[in-house]
Amino acid sequence: MARACIIIPILILLFSSSLCQQSSDQLTQAKPLSPGDVLISKDGAFALGFFSAGNSNKSLYIGIWYNKVPERTVVWVANRDSPVIAPSSAKLAVTGKPELVLSDSQGRTRWTTMTNSTTNGGTGAFAALLSSGNFVLRTSTGETIWQSFDHPSDTLLPTMRLLLNHKAQVPTHIISWKGPDDPSTGNFSYGIDPNSNFQFFTWHGTLPYSRSNVLNDASLSSGLYPNGSSIIYQAIVDTRSGLYYTYTASEESPYIRIWLDYTGKIRAQSWNRTTSSWMFIFERPHSSCNLYASCGPFGYCDSTGDVPTCRCPEGFEPINAVNYSRGCRRKEILRCGKEDSFVTLPECQR
Repeated sequence: MARACIIIPILILLFSSSLCQQSSDQLTQAKPLSPGDVLISKDGAFALGFFSAGNSNKSLYIGIWYNKVPERTVVWVANRDSPVIAPSSAKLAVTGKPELVLSDSQGRTRWTTMTNSTTNGGTGAFAALLSSGNFVLRTSTGETIWQSFDHPSDTLLPTMRLLLNHKAQVPTHIISWKGPDDPSTGNFSYGIDPNSNFQFFTWHGTLPYSRSNVLNDASLSSGLYPNGSSIIYQAIVDTRSGLYYTYTASEESPYIRIWLDYTGKIRAQSWNRTTSSWMFIFERPHSSCNLYASCGPFGYCDSTGDVPTCRCPEGFEPINAVNYSRGCRRKEILRCGKEDSFVTLPECQR
């Protein structure tokens, strides 16, 4: 009996200590975030904390992920190019400037928001993880002076704004991870090119890799998802201060995300609660026909067969009979005064 009386309080103590991890939705100046602490949005959808990519425990990152998805799915990374190598005393703190600062065990700054707030002092400033997945830094009066939605990683979430034009600011792009277990800046970026009729482009470095259709009245209308349970609304919004793209989902929709993977594919996915897995809504490029200039000058990609094939339109011939991706050339030189003609290419032959 005496042994049982000793064991019970020890178990209670251990159980209580496991609940000491920070799990509110706010980060205050009085209590920084340490490894093991987690911020959770009020609706429980998102979590923010330290994580390691893959099987490595040597490098720690500050990230945001879906709190209720069994397999950790990260949607934002703060210090993607500056991981914490010595995590024993790492912390994310709200300073008095106010700023968010991530430091390692030696006190070196690994990441900071570097806000340009004109607030006189930062007493009472705090950071909060919102139910949208947005991590915001606010003054004591509630003014937002920095937000993660303005600095995306590889993922677009509903209500996030993809900036196209805003005074002197650079248009916003999402940038892929370098690898499946490496969140550092990758080789691919994705965004809208305002100089090309508002087309979505994926770039490989500085070169166009693939592109989508032009955003017009038809493409901006709402569309049903394959499971029929959600509607997505996308729009380009023109305000006095700037121009941006955004999308929202209907109420009671499952988790939805658009993300650029390390191979250069842009994917839209929704979370299926029944199968506990991510379902593809669309994926681009889904064939070689979707790669930018895949068939060279004057060539077009024919996807009507089993295998996408580069072809030449009427009046043209391949530059290289072995490699059609080199493009096509005119069979006859254009002459002034000769009638021109146009050939219609179906959607699947472009």
